[in-house]
Amino acid sequence: MLALGLVLGILALGYTVTAYLAVLRARNGGVRQPAPQHPAVTVLKPLCGAEPGLEQALDSLCGQCDSNVQIVFGVQDPADPALPVVRALCARYPALDTAIIVDSSRHGHSAKVSNLINMMRVARHDYLVLADSDVHVPPGYLAGVCAPLADPTVGIVTCPYRGRPGRSVGAAALCSELGALFVNDWFMPSVRVAAWFGSRAFAFGATIALRRTVLESIGGFAAIADQLADDYRLGELTRRRGLRTVLSSVVVETTLDEPGWRALVQHETRWLRTIRAVRPAGYASLGITFSLPVAVLGYALAGGGPAALALLIATATARVMLHFAAGAQGPGPIESWRRLWLLPVSDALGFTLWCWGFATREVQWRHARYRVARDGSARPVT
Repeated sequence: MLALGLVLGILALGYTVTAYLAVLRARNGGVRQPAPQHPAVTVLKPLCGAEPGLEQALDSLCGQCDSNVQIVFGVQDPADPALPVVRALCARYPALDTAIIVDSSRHGHSAKVSNLINMMRVARHDYLVLADSDVHVPPGYLAGVCAPLADPTVGIVTCPYRGRPGRSVGAAALCSELGALFVNDWFMPSVRVAAWFGSRAFAFGATIALRRTVLESIGGFAAIADQLADDYRLGELTRRRGLRTVLSSVVVETTLDEPGWRALVQHETRWLRTIRAVRPAGYASLGITFSLPVAVLGYALAGGGPAALALLIATATARVMLHFAAGAQGPGPIESWRRLWLLPVSDALGFTLWCWGFATREVQWRHARYRVARDGSARPVT
């Protein structure tokens, strides 16, 4: 038990230090040079509901678009509350080339992918950018994400992202903060570690850019119409054709507005179950990435000896350093200090839900419940 506890402590410390260095490496190497003028591009924005911050997110894109950009908005419900927001935005930017598709046709179990299939019939350009509705984009976004596609060996370009807590109050504010920590302090650092060691087995719905010819070569969006992790599968199918996935230097933000604990747990469970679906062999090793609970467990197993205590203190110190490094591109050090007390809560919740991920194959996705099959497809639970 002593040996096991010390091994867990060493692994927790080793991972946390590695994640800290990977985040620093990405940050120091992430100074973007001005990209050339982007090619003619169609941006696909599938929508479902008037999410918090929707207008601001869409405005961050529309405000930097020019005559080379077509934006296609898509909903499946004619009464979708996102429609008035989109129509008001189109009226604000009358010179933009925009299209609104309202089509309830379903082409699989994924409403998002069905939306994309319906929207493709009006997409005019050969360069395509798919982005979730709640994504806030920086200036030069389209030029930055499209530039790597000039290389014919590139299949898709995807963007790292940061979680932005919504403007909620009370318990909802706390849950939104924890949701942002899950993305900023756990998920994206793990991506940075994987990228540092050469892996490109990822793609994020926050932004995916690809050429139309590449999409057609893998069978179009219909090829991922039943997938829970549709973004990951899109990248996987392009890699199977010998094309590379590029992690862009452009960092976008996504709004996390959790109304309560139940929604937070459902959201994080879906993220973890998605990872288990696409990377079943690697899911077990993710436990070590929740460094604080693992270090505490190692300390307990080792009987609280001086070596185990030293490992626990070193891991906690490295975890705080990772938190500040991950938050350097965020709202500032004051916010990072304010969220410091939430680190053990966030890590403990993530570790608990990671354990629960072995026991269930069901996830909540918006207003429906799905069972995830071994091939990553999601079937509604009746």
